[in-house]
Amino acid sequence: MKKTLQYILISGGVVLLSGFLVNAMSVKKEDHNIFEQAEAELTENPLASEETSSNHKDDFFDNYRTYAIDLPEKLDFAGEKVPMDDPDVYERLDREFLVNVYWQSNSLLLFKRANKYFPIIEPILKRNNIPDDFKYLAVIESGLTNAISPSGASGFWQFMKAAAQEYSLEVNDQVDERYHLEKATQAACDYLNKAKRSTGSWTMAAAAYNAGLAGMNKQTTFQQTTNYYDLYLNSETSRYVFRILAVKEIMKHPKKYGFIFDKKHLYNELPTYNVMVDSTIENLSDFAKSKNITYKELKNYNPWLRDRKLDNKDGKTYYIRIPKK
Repeated sequence: MKKTLQYILISGGVVLLSGFLVNAMSVKKEDHNIFEQAEAELTENPLASEETSSNHKDDFFDNYRTYAIDLPEKLDFAGEKVPMDDPDVYERLDREFLVNVYWQSNSLLLFKRANKYFPIIEPILKRNNIPDDFKYLAVIESGLTNAISPSGASGFWQFMKAAAQEYSLEVNDQVDERYHLEKATQAACDYLNKAKRSTGSWTMAAAAYNAGLAGMNKQTTFQQTTNYYDLYLNSETSRYVFRILAVKEIMKHPKKYGFIFDKKHLYNELPTYNVMVDSTIENLSDFAKSKNITYKELKNYNPWLRDRKLDNKDGKTYYIRIPKK
C-alpha cells in the first residue's frame, strides 16, 4: 500500500512536471513567434525602432524643464515682516516653495478644497479677530481634510483629544467635535488668541500651534529671543511657518506658479439646513431615511457623528446638517 502510494505520487509528479514542460515549451514557442514577427517588421523597416526611440528622447530633452523659483522680495505673515535678507530664512523658504510648487497633484487638490472650505473658516477667523492668514495653517495641518495623524491628532485643525476637550470640544465614542469644522475652527481661534497673548506675535502663535505654548516658552527663555526666525527649533517646528508662507503665496497667486484651472474645476459646498436634536437617536440610518437622505450623506455632512446612533440622555442640543435636495 505504501509503495503503491509512493508510485502514484511519483508518477503524478512526473505527469504534472511533464505537463508543465509541455506548456512551458508552448509558451516559449509562442514568445519566439512573437519575437520573430517583430524581427520581421524591423527587417522591413530597420530604422523604425531607432528613429522612434530617438524622437522620444529628443522630445523629452527639448521640452522637459525644471525651473528654480524666484521667491518674492517681500513676504509677511499676518502683517509681520519676514526677514528675506537672511540667507537661512531664504533657504528654508525656498525649500517649501519647491516642495509645494512641484508637488502639483497635492497643491491642485488644495486649490479645489479651499474653494469649498475657506468660506466656512474665514468668517469664524474674522469674528475672533484672528488674521486671515491662519486659514493656511489649517491647509498645512490637514490638507483641508479630516485627517488623523499617527499620534491621534484629528480633523482639519489636528487637535489632540486632551487639547480638544480643554477648548470645549466634545470627544467621545459617539461624538467627536474635532471633525465639526465650525466648532473646531472656533477652538483653534481660542487657542491662537491665547498663544498670541503669551508669545507676543502672530508668527510665534503659529509656531506654538505646532510645538505647544510650553515648548515655545521653554525655547524662548533658554535662547533669550522671542523672534521665531532667530530660534533654533526641532525640524518640524522650524519648517512650520515657512510651510504656511509658501502655501499662502502659491494659493494667492496660482498662475504665477504654474497652476492653471477654471472655476468649474473647483469643489463647492452644497446648500444644507440644520435639524435640531435634543434627544437620543437610536438608529442614524433610520434618521437619515426620515430626512430623505442616505446614511452616507448624513455621515459625509456630519463627520463628527462617530457611531451608528446618538445617545443623548442629558438632552444636549445638537444641530445636524441635512443637504437640500
